[in-house]
Amino acid sequence: MQNNKLIDYSLLWATLAPSVITLSLRHPSQHSTLQQWSFEGKPTINIGRCPNNDIVLHSSVVSRRHLAIRQMATRWQLINFSSNGSYFQGQPFNQITVLDGMIIRLAFSGPQIQIHLGINAPTPILKYQQSQNIMDKKSLVVSC
Repeated sequence: MQNNKLIDYSLLWATLAPSVITLSLRHPSQHSTLQQWSFEGKPTINIGRCPNNDIVLHSSVVSRRHLAIRQMATRWQLINFSSNGSYFQGQPFNQITVLDGMIIRLAFSGPQIQIHLGINAPTPILKYQQSQNIMDKKSLVVSC
């Protein structure tokens, strides 16, 4: 019997990436939100112009498969797939770690998305049902 060994699992949980992520499409000239999407339990979120993406944005500068957000063990990663680029603080990136509250831009002059991590999501959560591989989606007008 090992009564003298206690494992503090709260430290482990504190280091894992939050399972809830909320993305907000920002108005280009005002500091307001046009649309929001929240996901829980979905390890990869795809953003682009075609309907097979989790978030579909109609913009001529957004690629069909523009960007993926992937949950790693301890963090979320943004991965750019577009030749038009993705930007954080005016600098292009191919892959970058997500920071809570960060604002990214799809293409140099494209839509801005703000990212929030954690359970304090400002909108209702869309739950990803892994067993059925179905997720409720919300999208803007689709054009490929």
